[in-house]
Amino acid sequence: MRRRAIITAAALGAALTPVDGVSAAPAEVAIGGTLRDARLRGLNGPDRMLSAYRGRPLVINVWASWCAPCRAEMASLERLAWHDLARGFAIIGISTDDYRERAMAVLKQTNATISHFIDHQLELEHLLGATQIPLTVLVDAQHRVRDRVVGARDWDSPDSLQRIGRAFGLRKAPGNR
Repeated sequence: MRRRAIITAAALGAALTPVDGVSAAPAEVAIGGTLRDARLRGLNGPDRMLSAYRGRPLVINVWASWCAPCRAEMASLERLAWHDLARGFAIIGISTDDYRERAMAVLKQTNATISHFIDHQLELEHLLGATQIPLTVLVDAQHRVRDRVVGARDWDSPDSLQRIGRAFGLRKAPGNR
């Protein structure tokens, strides 16, 4: 199960050594490091490459259908997408579900409008350092990781808006809609 894979990856550490010529999982990109390109497999839209978001800051939320805190914060991410501050960045979700149908059921139930993708072979989990979920990663326009937040948050709260604004260098006052 994917949950066991997440716990195992955390126990082994982020960087794995190749054995017998077999590629290891990519190491977690540290704060300040640059995300490499990856294929995003669409859940509620088409597939895209992560590089398609280059040039614009990005809020990446990693979640799973079985994760109650993940589902709890989804509404605040949707509200964040409608906030004036969100004109300065994109928001995407990455499901860690093993079964596409389970992730799709959550998106349908929550009336998701932001773009969601499903992870493939733990690639994005390893890249983003998703040893615990929910995880939200703030990535600048050059694809440098600026911040990581483990645990559910109210993403349209004044504190979260200030955190996003600081990470992306946005100047709009967080209380304005």
